[in-house]
Amino acid sequence: MIATGFAIGRAALKGAAFLFVAALVVGLSGCASVDRFGGSRQAVVDWGRERGFDANHLLLRRFRLLSLQRFDPSQPATVLNVYIEGDGAPWQTPFHPPQNPTPTEPIALALADADPAPAVAYLGRPCQYLEAAELAACSPEYWTNLRFAPDVVTAYMGFLDRLKETSGAKRLRLFGYSGGGVLATLLAARRGDVEQLVTVASPLAVAEWTALHQATPLLGSLDPSAAVTGRLPPATHFVGGRDRIVPSRLVVIFAARTGGTLNEVPDFDHQCCWSRDWRRLLEEIK
Repeated sequence: MIATGFAIGRAALKGAAFLFVAALVVGLSGCASVDRFGGSRQAVVDWGRERGFDANHLLLRRFRLLSLQRFDPSQPATVLNVYIEGDGAPWQTPFHPPQNPTPTEPIALALADADPAPAVAYLGRPCQYLEAAELAACSPEYWTNLRFAPDVVTAYMGFLDRLKETSGAKRLRLFGYSGGGVLATLLAARRGDVEQLVTVASPLAVAEWTALHQATPLLGSLDPSAAVTGRLPPATHFVGGRDRIVPSRLVVIFAARTGGTLNEVPDFDHQCCWSRDWRRLLEEIK
């Protein structure tokens, strides 16, 4: 079946159907989102500029990422808080990924904006926020089966090094929303400069997550529950008590095994209302 300029194989149809349903569930959430400012690179860059973020593009190997950075020149940036975006735009039908994975609601950026730290950076995901010609050259595999692939993790290792150099920071705190939390966890397990890991609504047991929803496994992607064999830096894993996409049982065993703390917020779901209450939640994990 040909869709949106590329083919999707039969093996992926079942997973695609779940992801469409998951996106529909998010859209029908009972809590109105306050994060509807995305959908394009320019919209996000303009939104960030109004809040003190400077936009940059980071290019490494085949990946070009949008990064927004906010540094307070009056305070030394000894620690850099880095936020990694989720998987992006919802699937348009049960069988077709979006043509463009740029998030319509960039929740990780909204979290970064709510963070009062003196040095904050935001990273998009592969193929997000690209112009049409750039997007055409970016394989859809990187927002489907390969979203957590080893070469993606390797590229982010380099991106983090560049952000440290730009900010002058010596240490990192990594924050990831949804699929961005999977990447943040894989990165924290590989680096020696991460002093804190925070995930939000993140499916840290990827194989169990796809099995729970009767979805096709993400072939070619890393799964923290299998790839992370030791203890992580001090970690807090936020989950929503009403989250039907990433229920807490998919995170609790991973958190216990790796020494992390599970923080379940009873009235929250997959999207609502993390950015609204983020400053308060940050106070709880200091």
